[in-house]
Amino acid sequence: MSFDDLLNAIEGPGEWALGVVGAIFLMFMIARRKNNRHRNQLKKKSQRQDLIVEWSKGPGGQIAVQPWMETEAVKSVLAAITKDGKEARFIGGCVRNALMKEPVVDVDIASQEKPEQVMRLLEESGIRAIPTGISHGTVTAVVGDQSYEITTLRKDIKTDGRHAVVEFTEDWKTDAARRDFTFNTLSATPDGMIHDYFNGIQDLANRIIRFVGRVDERIAEDRLRILRYFRFIAVYGMRIEDVVEFQTCINQSHHLKDLSAERIRSELFKILASDNQFDAVRLMINHGVMSHILPEATLSERLRRVTWLETSAIKLDAVQPVALRRLAALIDTESTDAEALCDRLKLPNAERQRLCAIIDPEWQIDPGVSENELRRRLYQLGAETVIDLALLEWSRRLVITPKLLREETDGWLAIIAVADEWEEIPFPLRGQDVLDLGVAASPSVAGFLQTVKAWWTEGGCRADRTACLRRLKECVDG
Repeated sequence: MSFDDLLNAIEGPGEWALGVVGAIFLMFMIARRKNNRHRNQLKKKSQRQDLIVEWSKGPGGQIAVQPWMETEAVKSVLAAITKDGKEARFIGGCVRNALMKEPVVDVDIASQEKPEQVMRLLEESGIRAIPTGISHGTVTAVVGDQSYEITTLRKDIKTDGRHAVVEFTEDWKTDAARRDFTFNTLSATPDGMIHDYFNGIQDLANRIIRFVGRVDERIAEDRLRILRYFRFIAVYGMRIEDVVEFQTCINQSHHLKDLSAERIRSELFKILASDNQFDAVRLMINHGVMSHILPEATLSERLRRVTWLETSAIKLDAVQPVALRRLAALIDTESTDAEALCDRLKLPNAERQRLCAIIDPEWQIDPGVSENELRRRLYQLGAETVIDLALLEWSRRLVITPKLLREETDGWLAIIAVADEWEEIPFPLRGQDVLDLGVAASPSVAGFLQTVKAWWTEGGCRADRTACLRRLKECVDG
């Protein structure tokens, strides 16, 4: 019925007015419905184009065979572990990343064969097999310089939040049900057929993070899944759809302190190295999750500023995103024992030295620093530390004053430009140079060298060997 037909069907002035309103409302609802339907079609279209999956066939979809799926090394491993008739598929992150058009770094494989059998089959095919976690079903196959983690399908029999007792199975859905998030349950056959038992493809398309089954059970199986939840938000920009799941992660976050420092550090650094780390870290701080693993980390706004400097403001090779620097940006240094923090995170020596040097610096950097003083500090601390200090102090000031004076900004840029081009300069003199001037071997030799070295660094490490020898002679004669 047209709009005119509706008007003609109404009799009487009162009914006419009411009819006009009703007709307009009806046409509005029809137009709205069409508009919503169009938007939904566009949304579905954009979601499906965002992934490279063919939605029209197969148990969950299909992707074109990727280069990493058909290397000679991968094919040799698959041929070995399937020659007795059991199935093997690609599993987890490699399938997820292939769908998202992200780089695939680690290729993980799941097998219906028990781990001892996987070991035997690999070795019979001349492939080195390492029992990296055989009690939990994991064997590593090594082909040349490539390694592949092969895990037997399993289900959890008993868990304590950190370790699990498992039972092996041949059922793919049972294995998928023990995984953390729906998009990590996906498995793919060597020809690209994807098996999706928990709607992982759709959640991935919608960028939704969702636990498999009951969130409390998944977290009880492994507390680290709380940090993995925030890590996927950070790395892939996942959206929180289920408020109950989010709140459960928050409520259970006090269990994180029971995890090993290595597991916490690994997840934390993956979060900090990601593109969307600010949103995830801010959630963790605002909802108390961070307080259980890193209570010193409170300065989320400073993290945002240092990330902007690293990724947008400065275009120099020496300035790249660094997870350790971002960690330092988060730390409230006024009440932090740098050594104790490094102990708690069990940082390797190189990372420990770098973090301590920028959390508790021996030099307070300033954009007005003289060129000689800057060169002296570059010699003493190294370009890496100087850049760290500059970016951290610059970001601290930006939090206080978002619009800095042009002179100050130019000063910071000049410091980083000099550091970017800095090459290590060896001190021109050695102990033999002191002995050649007739000084007897004694502690005074080192004393003379230190005196000249102090003079040399004060001058910006510019004096050459001839000038340093002349200065040394003045000290010895002196």
